[in-house]
Amino acid sequence: MPAPAPAWLNNLPRHRLMGEFSMWSADLIHLADDLARIEGHADLLHVDVADGHFATAMLFFPDLVARMRVATAVPIHVHLMVADSILISQIEQFAEAGADLISIHVENQALADDALDRLEALGLASGMVLKVETPVDQVVPYLDRLDFVTLLGTAIGVKGQGLDPQATTRLRAAGEHIARSGRPIVLAADGGIREHTVPLLRQAGANTVVLGSLAFGAPDLGARLDWLHRL
Repeated sequence: MPAPAPAWLNNLPRHRLMGEFSMWSADLIHLADDLARIEGHADLLHVDVADGHFATAMLFFPDLVARMRVATAVPIHVHLMVADSILISQIEQFAEAGADLISIHVENQALADDALDRLEALGLASGMVLKVETPVDQVVPYLDRLDFVTLLGTAIGVKGQGLDPQATTRLRAAGEHIARSGRPIVLAADGGIREHTVPLLRQAGANTVVLGSLAFGAPDLGARLDWLHRL
């Protein structure tokens, strides 16, 4: 079974803006073809998981990640948008399916420490995501346990929205908190990712952006990623 190198997290190209490809925008009928097409371009694969309660969407499931794991060695980042009642079981199922990094929401506060304990026990990288309306400083108590922090720039679980006006301000604030922590945490921007917003997000401190149609809809994927990496 393909898998990233054990040191994949340390080997991420932090000297440039990274591209995290959202599988929500892939052609799910031809998923294997899309995985082959983005090989060598995607720094990470981003899989959104929503239960229809925490987020209004219903997305994706462990079997999909297990099939992706068979087809690719690109690190898989699972973003859990699920209620507290199923959070731990979802972590365990996606870990078994082959996820390399699992992010929970800071809004799962009641179970956040238990969830991070479970991720550590499973040997997975840990991330935390903040909804667009959640104060950035709520992530501070967890920074010493995190590898990724992702700020949503649009309402949770809805595609095609414009970037929230406070997104860049929030990224800068998160970057300041991360700098004070002294940890090499990757700062990600997710939502509202467009050709005109990516430079703004990069200038605000994003280390990676979650690319949907900007990647999968690109007529020349190599040229699109060259542009991204130069920012």
